[in-house]
Amino acid sequence: MKKYFLYSLTLCFMMLGFVACSGDEEITDSRLTYYVRFEMLGKDTILSPVGQPYTDPGCNATLGGKDYTSEIIIKGLENVDINTPGMYYVTYSGVGSDGFSSSITRVVIVYDPDVSEDISGNYITIDGTQRVREGKVIEYPGFKVKISKIAPGVFYVDDLLGGYYAQKVYPQYGDLTALKGYVWLHSDMTITGLSGYNEGFKDTFDAVNGSFDKDTGALKWTTDYSEMKFDVVLEKK
Repeated sequence: MKKYFLYSLTLCFMMLGFVACSGDEEITDSRLTYYVRFEMLGKDTILSPVGQPYTDPGCNATLGGKDYTSEIIIKGLENVDINTPGMYYVTYSGVGSDGFSSSITRVVIVYDPDVSEDISGNYITIDGTQRVREGKVIEYPGFKVKISKIAPGVFYVDDLLGGYYAQKVYPQYGDLTALKGYVWLHSDMTITGLSGYNEGFKDTFDAVNGSFDKDTGALKWTTDYSEMKFDVVLEKK
């Protein structure tokens, strides 16, 4: 599994030596190609309490130095459900002079202010942390996980795999192979995954499900990822 990672990473670094471009223009066949340049109004990530109206700040854009704002295509705004906590994405896109498209995305986090428990902090994986693949179990306690609070009930986790690849298998690449993402702590103290991405492997999880015991502080979840299960059991440092 993931056996082509090192080979692909080497090719990636080789290709970087041959590629260079600017933010909004590129020389193509001796012509100057202009891309739509965006200026997002407001923050890249907006927190919105559940049940409250959401008004998007919008976005400005230029193309070749001329105003392009009225031509922006907006997608995802219609999907923002103010009555359901979660992460929503609003994308602003446009087409440049030679038909090349570009875009920018805002994250809208609808959160439940009634969730007061805070699971943020520095943790270490303990006994029970394991990877399960086709019945084969590999235990890996002793690795670090950091959780940061974004909003009530919404938390960022620096590795939903509990350090399996980033600290155990490929420590030489730092956090490149960490599955970074967001989880939602529900009012009943269950945990589900909101979104995540592994930069090294260019993929995400299938599901994250877990729980937090506010009386004992016990925190655990299972990440379903690439036909494997990663049981992560944490203890606060």
